[in-house]
Order: sequence, then structure tokens, then C-alpha cells
Amino acid sequence: MSNPVLVCALRRINAFEVLAEALKRLTPCREKLSTSGDLLHTIMALTPEVTFRQAILFFTEADFVTGKTFLLFMSLEHVYPLLKSFCFSYLVGESQRCHAESLFTYLQTGAQILCTVLLIKPGAWSHSLSRILRKLDLEKFHVVGMKHINLEPDVALGLLSPEEKQDPAVSEAHCTYLSSGTALVLCLQRPNAVKKLIDLLGPEDPKLAQARDPSLWRAQYGTSTVQNGFYG
Repeated sequence: MSNPVLVCALRRINAFEVLAEALKRLTPCREKLSTSGDLLHTIMALTPEVTFRQAILFFTEADFVTGKTFLLFMSLEHVYPLLKSFCFSYLVGESQRCHAESLFTYLQTGAQILCTVLLIKPGAWSHSLSRILRKLDLEKFHVVGMKHINLEPDVALGLLSPEEKQDPAVSEAHCTYLSSGTALVLCLQRPNAVKKLIDLLGPEDPKLAQARDPSLWRAQYGTSTVQNGFYG
């Protein structure tokens, strides 16, 4: 019998893509990871369907914590250097929640319907709302909530990133613009809604968005990093 292997059930956003890329980057240094002269050998499940079929062979429901999972097989002697790159931060008591959801059922369910929020900034929606709603419909978003809102400066400040807040001039410019008129807030729903919306909006700088892809929404509706059409 050969040496034992370690079967890992791992989870994170875009798990398949991220792990495949991580393993690809490890290729040049696999010899350094080996202590016995043997190269690191891994087998990775490539789809949720394969993950499910393999998971039921090696795990029971009690072995899992909730979340999206994929399978990785590796030689036991190579485990420690790789696992140092993963951060496990489960708190005492979190196991109380682990039985609230069946991971095997989750794996069979497929893409989950999620909600996200899109704020259309003042001046960006008054003349383009029908076009924006049409784009949302084409991307399979469902509008489940809509509200006009006049943002107070302190509320607008809460929308800014930590980097933007560090620069008083930038912070003031954003807050002044966001509170200068009526904004439109949409609650949107579709599978993988958060990432899909971020991908559609593009970089916050419309010039960067234009250079990357003229069809990105900030490239079409934005004129500057402040007046870039959307917050989402």
C-alpha cells in the first residue's frame, strides 16, 4: 500500500477557479515543497457535480461545516506547506450552526438566488432609467425593491471606501455630489447577484472602465471617479 493521502473539502468564493490558479502557481516550486524527492501530486474536482459525487464517498454530514465546497486530494507529506496559506478562523460555538444546513443538499441545489443593492447616483438615472432597467432585465436581474432617496452627508460618507475617507478633499467631493440631489436605490435579485453586478459596473474610474471594456456601465454613464453613475 502506498502512502496515505489527505482529502480536503475546501470552501471560498470562486473556489474552483481560485484553487486551480493556486495549484498552477505552485508548479514551479513543487520540488521545493517535497522533502522526500517525490513531487506533489494533486487531484481536484472540477465541477460541483463531481464534488458532490466524491464528497459522499469520503465524508458524512457531521464532517462538514456549511459553505460551498470542492475536493482536493494530495499526498500527506505535502500538506503542511500548503495549508499554511489557508486561514481557518472558526470561533468556539460556531459549530452550533453547522447542522442548520445540509451541505450535501446545498451542493445539489446549484446557484443560489442572492440580493444586492444598486444605488444610481444623482443625475445618472433621471434621463437613463429606462435603459438601465432594460440592461438589468437583459442580465436576468429582478428588481424587488426601489426607492428615491436624498442622502445626508453623513450617510453618504458611510458609502465611501477607507481609502477615499483618508483624503479629505476626495471625501468631501464624493459626499457633496452624493447629497446634491435625489438618488435611486434598487434592490436586485438573481443568482450570484453581487459578483455579477460588480462585473457589470467595472472600475470606479470611468476612464479605466472605458479602456477595459466600453460596454461596462461606468464607462457608459460615468464622467469621473466621483460622478461615475453607480454605487454597488
